[in-house]
Amino acid sequence: MIGTPVMSLQTGKELAQTDTAIINPHNLTIIAYRVKGKHLDYDPSYLRIADIREIGNIGMIIDSSDELISDDDIVSDKAIYDMGYDLEGKHVIDEHKTKIGKVSDYIIDIDSFVIQQLVVRKPLLKSFKDDEVLVHRNQIVEATDDVVVIRSGKNKGHARKKHHGHYVNPFRQSSPQPETIRIDDRR
Repeated sequence: MIGTPVMSLQTGKELAQTDTAIINPHNLTIIAYRVKGKHLDYDPSYLRIADIREIGNIGMIIDSSDELISDDDIVSDKAIYDMGYDLEGKHVIDEHKTKIGKVSDYIIDIDSFVIQQLVVRKPLLKSFKDDEVLVHRNQIVEATDDVVVIRSGKNKGHARKKHHGHYVNPFRQSSPQPETIRIDDRR
């Protein structure tokens, strides 16, 4: 979505292009985009996700340039805007502190702007087979300034073995068994 034109419904012209995603690290949603362009009144200018009317093949469509806000217009999420949280380049580790790689990109849901998956590039020594891993948002345990912690697919603890009695699967008997039919001879 970076580099997407921001189009005005009022004038029919391109106002700007998206430059940087403003990500809320607490819930991994994009709340706005910093935009750049020569027709902007403020630098920096932001486009809130709530102000996007539609996303089409020509870009993000908004009502007019009045939808683009400056630093002074930000009230409720000011701390998130100032944080400048960026997922790309963050180290990804699992719960056992095993290095997985670095975030190289992410995949969002266009309807909600929720980050659904992280594209993680493995280190060179671990990338002989596959050089990228997709991590679904359900696997993410924590996102900090330095790392993204994910659930491990492996269980490092020793699992206790449960001993049960001998189980025989009736459908896997060695010889086929005839169906039993009960006939009542009482007449």
